[in-house]
Amino acid sequence: MKKISNALVSLVAIEHCYFLVLEMFLWTKPIGLKTFNLTAEFAEQTASLAANQGLYNGFLAAGLVWALFSKQQGYSLKIFFLSCIIVAAIFGALTAKISILYIQGFPALLALLLVALVQKSIKSNEQ
Repeated sequence: MKKISNALVSLVAIEHCYFLVLEMFLWTKPIGLKTFNLTAEFAEQTASLAANQGLYNGFLAAGLVWALFSKQQGYSLKIFFLSCIIVAAIFGALTAKISILYIQGFPALLALLLVALVQKSIKSNEQ
């Protein structure tokens, strides 16, 4: 179950790397316009905001990668960064598009639940 948990955390990290690329580099390109249903004019006006948002997604991805390789703090880091993603997804769903909750929030929530189950299993085996 730990391998599945880590695979899902990795998938969430990869997803946020994709968001980084999409928001920082492809925002004004056809794929960015189509993905976010933007006009070219609006995309140009908001490109710096999108790049900033993309950078934050990159930090979330970096945190998850750090968590995957951290021997001592991995569990805590996974919980923290996955929780940040879930909060961001809820906020995004409330303020932008409900689909953010499903695209960003659901995979992070599933990963969080698996991480917690793995940790609980480890702790119960130690006793």
